[in-house]
Amino acid sequence: MSRSAILNLRIEPEIKAGVEELFGSFGLTVTDAVNVFLRQSLMRGGFPFEVVRYKPNAITQAAIAEAERLLCDPTAKTFTSMDELRADLLSDGDDEL
Repeated sequence: MSRSAILNLRIEPEIKAGVEELFGSFGLTVTDAVNVFLRQSLMRGGFPFEVVRYKPNAITQAAIAEAERLLCDPTAKTFTSMDELRADLLSDGDDEL
């Protein structure tokens, strides 16, 4: 079958370079890979992979909440270097750092 339809895509240059390298490692061009994606989409009647919204697990959610709390806490300690942080941690009695 002749390839006569043209599909123009606008993507970030870094993405283009990355997929060219990735697909090239499989011996494919970006055009080849897009054709694989489109054919698989038609065969499956949708995306050829699961499309889901990312939902972090409970541990990650707790870490995010703690980070947000610390960022909004005017009394939270701040450090300008790793040496300052290490000194503060060691002053709490933890000498194994």
